[in-house]
Amino acid sequence: MTSLNNGREYEFEAEFGLPEPLPKAERMIWQSSPNVRETAIHMFHMRKLVLYFIALGCVRVAYLSASGVAWDAALISMLLPTGLALIALAATFTLAWLTATTTVYTLTDKRIIMRVGIVLTLTYNFPLRLIESAGLKVGSKGFGDIPIALKGDTRIAWVHLWPHARAWRLAKPEPMMRCIPDVQQKALQLSQAWSHATGVGVAPTADQKADAHPMNWNPSLT
Repeated sequence: MTSLNNGREYEFEAEFGLPEPLPKAERMIWQSSPNVRETAIHMFHMRKLVLYFIALGCVRVAYLSASGVAWDAALISMLLPTGLALIALAATFTLAWLTATTTVYTLTDKRIIMRVGIVLTLTYNFPLRLIESAGLKVGSKGFGDIPIALKGDTRIAWVHLWPHARAWRLAKPEPMMRCIPDVQQKALQLSQAWSHATGVGVAPTADQKADAHPMNWNPSLT
């Protein structure tokens, strides 16, 4: 398949992460899914939410204490807000877990396939020949993101891609494979597959450090 398939829904999968078996002439290179912990931290900002709720609690206790409320009474008054905060954090983590466990990214020698969605499952096909450039952002323990920029007017609404979209690219959204393990090796394999599919040479740099900026396939992978 060489066309861009924007959001077709499938009720079952012929193969894991794929809406239908790959053609005989097409070879799978790798499949990957977001890591649950990394998804919670980086996609859904769990650490920031925890700090936010702690700050709110401290401000509330300090205000009540300054108003003459006894410390023990002030702490008891925090039971309900603390319970609500824990519920919110649990809901956020559940959403992160569902996002990670229902997402499958597949790279073949002809395209990138993204199966995303919790309730409504969507599958996006991005032929390698339609990819203009890509980026690499490496985080802790080898996890990271690979955003891809599509050629010309080929685009998908940012809201349809979220959270599998690069932040702040609203005018021309960039699909992004997020929080995947061993991201540097997977990015290198993607660059090689892209080079083979397009006939354009790609030479990865020797030092592949974390880089939030877009990577042009030609000439280097950074």
